[in-house]
Amino acid sequence: MSNIAVVYFSGYGHTKVVAETFAGEIQATLIEINQDGEINEQDWQALNSASGIVFGAPTYMGGVPWQFKKFADASSKIWFTHGWKDKVFAGFTNSASLNGDKQVTLISLQTLAAQHGGIWVSLGLLPANTKAATRNDINSLGGSVGLLVQSPSDAGVDEIPAGDLETTKLYAKRVQSIVDKFSA
Repeated sequence: MSNIAVVYFSGYGHTKVVAETFAGEIQATLIEINQDGEINEQDWQALNSASGIVFGAPTYMGGVPWQFKKFADASSKIWFTHGWKDKVFAGFTNSASLNGDKQVTLISLQTLAAQHGGIWVSLGLLPANTKAATRNDINSLGGSVGLLVQSPSDAGVDEIPAGDLETTKLYAKRVQSIVDKFSA
């Protein structure tokens, strides 16, 4: 098992699939923020002991949902003591639209990591931006700050584009590699 924790909120199940795919690729600890925006004490301990923390949230109305924001605000107790300083951080978001202002959500996740004194891992993959590119290609949404995923509003959780899930797996491996370098 890796020393990475994936903490996420999912409103409709799509972001949960992305979180599970990410965590499953590297055997990371999976922590779900509940519908009340909370995690339990054992989850806080898992985050505190992890070498890497990955934030995951859907993009709602150009930002994270209130449940994730409540979790982020609750982390201020840890911020005050520098409890997550120098940890490796990464993040992902999912929305129904191809753009959907996902970049704003990633920037808020990156800012949260920076406030904690963390080290952010970018996606590190070239975009699939040719005429021949399809939604099944790696990084078809052209992300760089973190992982972008698109799930159409009428798509079931089993219909996330294969390219987005493959990009998820590659990002998980990159994050694990960076954590390993810092842990060496």
